[in-house]
Amino acid sequence: MPEERPLSALPSRGARSAAFISIIFGGLIGSLIGYALVDIQYDGQSSLPLGLGLLIGAVLTSGGTSIVAVLTLRALGEWRDLSDRA
Repeated sequence: MPEERPLSALPSRGARSAAFISIIFGGLIGSLIGYALVDIQYDGQSSLPLGLGLLIGAVLTSGGTSIVAVLTLRALGEWRDLSDRA
């Protein structure tokens, strides 16, 4: 008899790792975009606006990427459930 694995909605370790890496990558790219947008528009001497652009860009893009990653992981769990039933 083949060994049955316990039913779990938890995605595989590889899928969770890929989601984590994509969130980190999205945050890094967003910070670069936020910094570049402020750098283009701001001519002052203070570095506070540049830092705020970097921080806001990183938070917004990593937040958006995390939402997409969670939805993808949930869909993966549902697909696994459907394939287990068949």
